[in-house]
Amino acid sequence: MKTPIQDFLLKHAGKSPVSFHMPGHKGSAIYKRFGYSEFLDNFMDCDVTEIAGADNLFQTEGIIKEAQERYAALYGAKKSYLLINGTSGGIIAAILASVPAGRKIIMARNCHKSVFNALTLSGAQPLYAYPDMLEEYGISGAVSPAQIERLLSSNPDAEAVILPSPNYYGVCSDVEKIAGIVHKYGKILIIDEAHGAHLTFFNKYCSELPKSAGNSGADIVIASVHKTLASFTQSAILNLHSDRVDSLLLEDKLQTIESTSPSYVLMASLDINASIIEEHGRTLFTEWKENLDYFYENAEKIAGLRVIDKIAGMDFTKLNFSLGLAGGCLEKILIEKYGIFIELYTGDLVMCMTGIGTTKWHISKLLGALAETAADSKAGGQAGKTERDHEMPKLPAQPELFEIPKHKKLTPLLSAEGLICASSIIPYPPGIPLVCPGEKLDAETIEYILALRNLGEKVIGVTEQGGVFTGGV
Repeated sequence: MKTPIQDFLLKHAGKSPVSFHMPGHKGSAIYKRFGYSEFLDNFMDCDVTEIAGADNLFQTEGIIKEAQERYAALYGAKKSYLLINGTSGGIIAAILASVPAGRKIIMARNCHKSVFNALTLSGAQPLYAYPDMLEEYGISGAVSPAQIERLLSSNPDAEAVILPSPNYYGVCSDVEKIAGIVHKYGKILIIDEAHGAHLTFFNKYCSELPKSAGNSGADIVIASVHKTLASFTQSAILNLHSDRVDSLLLEDKLQTIESTSPSYVLMASLDINASIIEEHGRTLFTEWKENLDYFYENAEKIAGLRVIDKIAGMDFTKLNFSLGLAGGCLEKILIEKYGIFIELYTGDLVMCMTGIGTTKWHISKLLGALAETAADSKAGGQAGKTERDHEMPKLPAQPELFEIPKHKKLTPLLSAEGLICASSIIPYPPGIPLVCPGEKLDAETIEYILALRNLGEKVIGVTEQGGVFTGGV
């Protein structure tokens, strides 16, 4: 019998790949190193339901409550909640608990699509804060405190503010200043820290990385533990740091969003992650920092390699670099020649995610591959990239917004002018939504999207056949 998913996974694992993508554990080695081989050997027999003694995720009184209390202690939170459907579920629940139906929420324009899903479910009205651009690299930067102040001042009826920090590339906003502003207006600050579950521990053991959102005054912080730490994919936590949000209402919304059959295997991996950090955190985060230093010090020696260095506000556990080759081309070389798998590329910028399981061996393999590729590219004259012939349409400071469609249909892009967008359309680069749900598609934007696709660039939200989702049944 054919088992295509299993076949792919076993074939991939058999190649001993070098992982620079999520999840952060980077494979079984970290569990074996710290004595959790028994769980790996028996995890299928650990796949149970709410049997006697197993507690209940939605009424914690035993072992799950104990695990959640350990996370609250680790992150300095009032309460922590285990999540088994990723940060996405936590974000949706946080918004549903913080923003009454039909009320306003201030959100970064580059928020994760789960925020837009929450708006669809709640009927909340978005007010967009635009991230700054890192023009040199063509990627999204931080959301400025001044912009949040302006939006709150002109929209006193907004209930909450939500933004990602760090963003996908590792750029962190000044959450501490933003929190002060949000609380001055008596509002709630929600931080999507999906890519920053590790920051709290770097703050504790290595001071160079930006402060975590939990250490900066945010009310709710949702973190994808699986992305950079040692739990399994789809496991995350929600940390409640203040009394501005009703914890009982939040718990009710979590029950609404999450599966009634939570995976004990995922929860066990969160439990193991907590134990590893409690017992070996200083060793692991010190090693991680040393490995990062090794990368940045040696990357400087590779001719033609341009790296986003340890700039202010940057979570430099994300390795962002360019060799002047198209990102897709460099990704193909790294996979086919060196067995190195990256997280993403944006134009000619490649991002490699390190994690708690990243070792010096991983870093050395990457540096060696980049040095050889740089030399080969120079010798073969492959450097350089294709420039866009079309400029991105100027985004309005506050676009005209219509109701976010609750129903959607697939519409050919060429027939979508004047229709209301039902799913974000995001060109990479720069990674900022060009059109968000509830906005109208115009001729200039459609022309720009078509130009990008003709260049072979990635535009999320447009199907392979050139369709987009618009409002309708």
